[in-house]
Amino acid sequence: MPEPTPVPPTQAPEPTAVPTEAPKTIVDIAVEDGRFTTLVAAVQAAGLAETLSGEGPFTVFAPTDDAFAKLPEGTVEALLADIPTLSEILLYHVVPGAVMAEQVVELKSAETAAGIDVRIKVMDGKVFINDAEVLITDIEASNGVIHVIDSVILPPADIVDIAVADGRFTTLVAAVQAAGLVETLKGEGPFTVFAPTDDAFAKLPEGTIEALLADIPALSDILLYHVVPGKYYAEDVLAMPVLESAQGSSLLVKLMEGKAMLNDAEIIITDIPARNGVIHVIDTVVTPGNIVETAVKDGRFTTLAAALQAANLVEALQGEGPFTVFAPTDEAFAKLPEGTVEALLADIPTLSNILLYHVVEGSVKAADVAGLSNADTLAGEKLNIMIDGEKVMINDAQVIIADIVTTNGVIHVIDTVLQPRDIVDTAVADGRFTTLAAALEAAGLIETLKGAGPFTVFAPTDDAFAKLPEGTVEALLADIPALTNILTYHVVAGEVYAADVVNLESAATVQGQPVSIKVEDGKVFINEAQVIITDIAASNGVIHVIDSVILPPQ
Repeated sequence: MPEPTPVPPTQAPEPTAVPTEAPKTIVDIAVEDGRFTTLVAAVQAAGLAETLSGEGPFTVFAPTDDAFAKLPEGTVEALLADIPTLSEILLYHVVPGAVMAEQVVELKSAETAAGIDVRIKVMDGKVFINDAEVLITDIEASNGVIHVIDSVILPPADIVDIAVADGRFTTLVAAVQAAGLVETLKGEGPFTVFAPTDDAFAKLPEGTIEALLADIPALSDILLYHVVPGKYYAEDVLAMPVLESAQGSSLLVKLMEGKAMLNDAEIIITDIPARNGVIHVIDTVVTPGNIVETAVKDGRFTTLAAALQAANLVEALQGEGPFTVFAPTDEAFAKLPEGTVEALLADIPTLSNILLYHVVEGSVKAADVAGLSNADTLAGEKLNIMIDGEKVMINDAQVIIADIVTTNGVIHVIDTVLQPRDIVDTAVADGRFTTLAAALEAAGLIETLKGAGPFTVFAPTDDAFAKLPEGTVEALLADIPALTNILTYHVVAGEVYAADVVNLESAATVQGQPVSIKVEDGKVFINEAQVIITDIAASNGVIHVIDSVILPPQ
């Protein structure tokens, strides 16, 4: 039987290529959607279609045709005839980068392609771009994302034009014009302006405005005191206890009974955006003051102000200065033992000494304070300055607000009243010298080291005493002559600060025998003990901390 002839296999047909849709750009999507015919026409008229079809990415807040229809009659036609203005408005709807809805709601503002910020807020579950509500989010395109909004957003005018148009700032505008500051405040900035209303100016004593309009330097000073360089929205302002004004003096920000206060003015309206910054409205004209005036107006220093008045120091601290005042708050005074304030108010010399112990000659800003180990006060005694991590400590008081600049100096706010302390009290308060303090008491040397002095004490820490052979401290406490011999070997008559110590080879001690002094590899040694902290000032001398107990030669 013949073999069957093989049938050649049937070739499978080539698969038909399925056309894939090219990714659509922002412009493509807007054109195809049908709800953005006015926007598309505007983009084309402004010559921005190519830009918005480019690589991007862009985030476009796209107004619908209904949004454009809400504009006053003739506006769209006028814009189509004014291409520069039209371009700026369109670019004000564009933010560089692809910002999805979940990111948008985390923002408070965004810089647009027009170079001007839009404000973003979430209210009752709705998202607003300026005053436009976001209706639809996250329409993704090949070169970014579209969010649909219900109103056209218009770039704000500059600070001056906004104030003029508002109608509540006629006195402020007149003052700005009289002071020749219009051009400045219409400039690029950005500026944050705390704008007093006409009602705020009306609260000034009669004749004040007329007097200021006749004294342009004083007027300029006051106006610039209402201006802070930079753009600070309300949340930024409230996070900054001190703002540096364009005038040079500081503005103080605080919350009192739920109200945001700028000095003694209430901030009544916030976050009016401007092309070149932001305006916050205040109900009182704020004026720069000297140290005393600033403290009194602030409201947190009533006890300090009363003490200065009782001690007749108000006039001195209103003087030319400059002064640096470490100012304890009312809460700091409240921490003193009961009856202390009353006792001081009845003992004016002691009160004056304590108050002057809070004042340093010259204007010493925080950056300078942090570089010092101590500072001379007007009481004639030194303050100790120490950096403890992020904290700046003045003796045992923490600086809680720094650099309140006034017309005659600077205020740093502290949380504890400073009191001059002698060597013994300084060592006891420190907490690292409990063994030394116990030894001084056992040896009957407390009264001596609380005396007029001055003394220089090389003070071993508790860790230094712990390095002695076991039982040594107990043995010394049982042998007072030997203990006294060792303790007085750590004391030098006179006040010798570190800058002088390093120039010496030895120093005679109160015990009678000298200690050797040497500098090796930048370290200072007293005999074999390393000096680990220098220049702790006391009212009757100075303490240098050492890491070992030094023993007199036998």
